This record gives sequence, C-alpha cells and structure tokens, in this order.
Amino acid sequence: MSPLLLFSFVIIYFLILLVVAWYTGRNSNNDSFFIGNRNSNWMLVAFGMIGTSLSGVTFVSVPGAVAKESFAYMQITLGYLIGYMVIAFVLLPLYYKLNLTSIYNYLSSRLGVNSYKTGASFFILSRTLGATARLYLVVRILQDAILESFHVPFWATTLIILAMILLYTYEGGVKTIVWTDTLQTSCMLIGLVICVVYILSQLDMGISESFAAMGDKGYSKIFFTEPESRFFFLKQILAGAFVTITMTGMDQEMMQKNISVKTLKDSQKNVVTLGFIMLAVIGLFLFLGGLLHLYADAQGIAATGDKLFPTIALNHMPSLVSVIFIIALISALFPSADGAITALTSSFCIDIIGLQRREDWTDVQKKKIRQRVHLVFAGIFLLFVMVYKWIDSSSMIGVILKVAAYTYGPLLGLFTFGILLKRSVNDKLVPIICIASPLICLMLDKFQKQIFGSFEIGLELLIINGAITFIGLMLISKKGDK
Repeated sequence: MSPLLLFSFVIIYFLILLVVAWYTGRNSNNDSFFIGNRNSNWMLVAFGMIGTSLSGVTFVSVPGAVAKESFAYMQITLGYLIGYMVIAFVLLPLYYKLNLTSIYNYLSSRLGVNSYKTGASFFILSRTLGATARLYLVVRILQDAILESFHVPFWATTLIILAMILLYTYEGGVKTIVWTDTLQTSCMLIGLVICVVYILSQLDMGISESFAAMGDKGYSKIFFTEPESRFFFLKQILAGAFVTITMTGMDQEMMQKNISVKTLKDSQKNVVTLGFIMLAVIGLFLFLGGLLHLYADAQGIAATGDKLFPTIALNHMPSLVSVIFIIALISALFPSADGAITALTSSFCIDIIGLQRREDWTDVQKKKIRQRVHLVFAGIFLLFVMVYKWIDSSSMIGVILKVAAYTYGPLLGLFTFGILLKRSVNDKLVPIICIASPLICLMLDKFQKQIFGSFEIGLELLIINGAITFIGLMLISKKGDK
C-alpha cells in the first residue's frame, strides 16, 4: 500500500479522536483535567487502561521477543495479576480514604514534604523516560512506513504526533482520555485479532496445530525452572507483581484514572477486571509472536526483534491488513503517550508547584499555568525521543523495564515504609536515600558476575532497589507516627 494512502487513514482516525475529545472536553476545568471530576465509568476505565498498560512497545516488542525468550513473558504477566490484587485491596482503599488528587500527597501526610517532593520527582523522571521510549518505537515505525517517503525528518514526525496528542488532551485531560482510550483500545485489540486470524490462514493451521509447531521450534515454553536464569519463574512472577504495584499502583498516570471512578468498590472492580483481561491479551500477543516467527521461518523473512511484526504487516500482508496494523499501532501508542503527558502535567502542577494550594491565583491563572506546563512536557518528550533514536535499541521493552527497575525502586521503598511501619523519618535525608539506592543498584547490576557468579539478576533489581530504599529509611527513622 502507498504511504500516502496509509497517511490518509491515519488522518481520518485522528479526526475521529478529535471529535470525541471535543465532545467529552466541553466545559472542562482543572478537576476534570486532573481526575475527571471523579465521575468516570469503571468499565470504560478498565477497558481503556488495557491500551495504557500495553502501549506500542507491547504491540511490537512482545511478539518480536518470542524467538529468544519463548513465552517467558507470561510468567511476568502472572505476577501482574498478583500486583493488581494488591493495588485493589491495599493501595486503592488508602487513596480513596485520603481523597487524593495526586497519590503522592500520601507521602506528605505520612513522611513529610521532602518525601512527597522526592516521590513525585521520581515519578516524573520514571514516566518521562518510560513514555518517551514507548513513543520512540512507534514514531520509528511510522517514519519508516509512511513519512520517510515524503522526506519528512524524524524530529518532525515526532513533533507532528506530539501535536496530535496535545490537540485532544489540552482541554479535557482525564475526562477526555477515559473515552479516547476506550476507542483506541478497541482498535488495537481488533487489529491484534485480525492479524492472528490472517497469519493462521496463511500458515493453513488451526490453533492446536500452530501450538504444536511452536513447541517443535521451542517458541511456546512458559515456565523456566533454572534458578540461575534471569527467566526463572519465581523471579519473573515476583518481579511482575512488583512491577505492577509500582508502575501502576504508585504511578500517577495509571492511578489518576482509577481514582477518577466514583466509588472505591467500582474502582476495585476496575483493577481486578483489568488484571484478568491483561492476562488474556498478553497471552494473545505471545501467540501472535509465535505465529509471526513461524511465518517468517516459512517465508525466509530475516527481520527479528522489534522489526519483525512491522516488516510482515507492511510488506507481506494485504493492504487492508497493513492499514489495520498502522491504526492498531497508533491506537497502542496514543493511550500511553496521552496519559503520560496528562499525568506528568498533573503531578508537576499539584506536587511540585502546588497549584491547588495557591489561593492567590485565580482559576483562569491556574488553567494557563497548567496549559504551559502541558506544552513544556511535550517539548521534553520531543527531546527524549531524539535521545532514544541515538541509542536505537533493538528491543525497547527491555530498555523500559530496566529503566523502571532503577527509577520506581525508591517509590516502592517509600510507599512500603509508609504503609507497613509506624515510624517517622528524618525528612531532610530522604532525597539522599532515594538517590543513593538506584546508584547502588547500578553498581550491583554492572558487577553482578563478580558478585553473584552464574546467578543472573533480572527484573528483581526493582525489588532490590526498593529494599535498599526501605533499609535506608529505617536507618534515618525513629519510633512514633508522624
């Protein structure tokens, strides 16, 4: 299919998003931007969060990694389900009890202002690095598939996509995103199913036959029982649980949608439902990955990793399926990018500059400041996408999970300490502890062969990071609730 025709479908899809954004963003204010006036439908939030949780990286990287890692990612997904239960029945009751707009306000009331600012700052760092990595991958595919033929430079492609996202989130924020994410998640899942059905038909196989073929190639192994391996099932399940607890339960982007639901009970239903749906959807992505590799083997396609799915979809499938792939890919991109920019704006305005506490500013002034911050974060996203282009990793999901292990660890330690213990900390020293912990983990990771021998540290680095932060907080604490 010609790049011009592909581009026209992208524009039509975006115009539909704009119409939805205009309709849902009417009469919006700061409360609707930050938490959707706490009036979001839990079923819409649960469904839309599939797209936010997965992103374009899952859409491309998870299938692409099957040749090297088989179905090992399903172990992490089982851990995700455990993590969602912890969020539903431990963290959400806490957030609703305190009636939070920013979840990091909890750290202020429990540990102190410096702890609060440190937690919010680590979220801003974490989400900026993670969201821009996701954005980079999809921009790269769109650049290669469409805009390269128009001689549009990479930075301009990134700018165009960011401008699109800004257009439909600038006014409505969370109130708009809940609805646009639902539309985008629907498109992504429909695209996923169509690609699976098409490749099955091309391979002339049924589901059971395809699983047998994947087994013969070694693609369908789920559980790894070698304790030294970084794919050891206990390490992966435990890491998956903590990844979800931190990257969802302690992440303003993800929780702003959950706390936009009217009641705690509905919000809990949303999170539990999301956990089971994610299990099924990621299973389908892994199945697609196995099919893609079987198809590539049969057709002699050399592409691997993140390039496998785009190569097959755009060069070896009918034009209609190529269009569906591009729309599904964009649908996977936008929920993660739009939610990130909105959440970063919310966190910076509420947590760093104290927008809601400023009684000397009028509502009009507050809205202008919030919109300026929104634009600044779009500029930061552009900068970091260009950095990732320079890095040019072959598997971005590995990069994202590694970044998360370093940057979410201090948040894990802060929240765990605050929830489990009734001790007060020396608040002035908290930033030092939270900066030192990732640096210690960096050294552990760098010299792990010398320290641990054949035992490999994988995603459990996040747990180690959180534990070091927790121990550091213990050392600067004393008895007595704050």
